[in-house]
Amino acid sequence: MPEISIITATYNSAACVTRCIQSVDAQTKRPEHILVDGLSKDDTVHIIEQSSQSMSSIISEKDESFYDAINKGILASSGDIVGVLNSDDFYINSNVLEKVASIFNTSSVDACYGDLNYINSEE
Repeated sequence: MPEISIITATYNSAACVTRCIQSVDAQTKRPEHILVDGLSKDDTVHIIEQSSQSMSSIISEKDESFYDAINKGILASSGDIVGVLNSDDFYINSNVLEKVASIFNTSSVDACYGDLNYINSEE
């Protein structure tokens, strides 16, 4: 099975990053999880550090943009498959990455995606 790296860029994500991390931790196919924080001014880094036993790597430094942070994560990754999970997003169940690995293992694909559920947190 191919190895998976998940990149999560954060900036002032204290309100949502825990759920993101928990959804990655719950995966049956354990990924390399790299968090790239752009020097958050809230408790984001503290929350990430409290979860550091599940992190493969934490990069906390100034970046130029979201895409700069993602590129830093990609450069630090070692997986055969690289995915991006935003800090305010989460996997809907624990089999998502197992299914992704299976698709890449049994097909000749270069990319795949899944359906999204958009949730308005104010409703």
